[in-house]
Amino acid sequence: MLTIGHCTLEARVVDITTLAVDAIVNAANTSLLGGGGVDGAIHRAAGRELLRDCEKLGGCATGDAKLTRGYQLPATYVIHAVGPVWHGGARGEADLLASCYRRSLELAQQAQCKDIAFPAISCGVYRFPADQAVRIAVHTVIETLPHAASVERVVFACFDDAMFARYEAELERRASP
Repeated sequence: MLTIGHCTLEARVVDITTLAVDAIVNAANTSLLGGGGVDGAIHRAAGRELLRDCEKLGGCATGDAKLTRGYQLPATYVIHAVGPVWHGGARGEADLLASCYRRSLELAQQAQCKDIAFPAISCGVYRFPADQAVRIAVHTVIETLPHAASVERVVFACFDDAMFARYEAELERRASP
């Protein structure tokens, strides 16, 4: 756990669809119409209304994010962030991933969210190297928090113990002088 100003950052091994927070972030694809992994789990848990909402959004560009209601999820909102597919790092993947976190926090601020949970965006089938993705996620969140004054808690929802250990190590590193 790490406290930055008014905000606490924490990592947890948890199913993101079970979190009762103001917003969860969906690691979405550009269609926003569901898929595998976190995306599919969020769509299944939220119900058909989420798909109907996403159909009206007209997709989303890589590095951007869009907001919907959470419907049957315990979260009030879902922020659909489209992370980059890893192609070796020479196609701006790091900047696009950072943009996902920035845009998600901007949308959380606009919706006056107090807490937000992020999955490890792009670390599944998009094959972004986990260690690099974790550094980008934590750095970008810390860098963006001054512009997201409503956010008091950020949860990095980890899908396994290995990802949790990466986040914990990065948060601990950031807490050390």
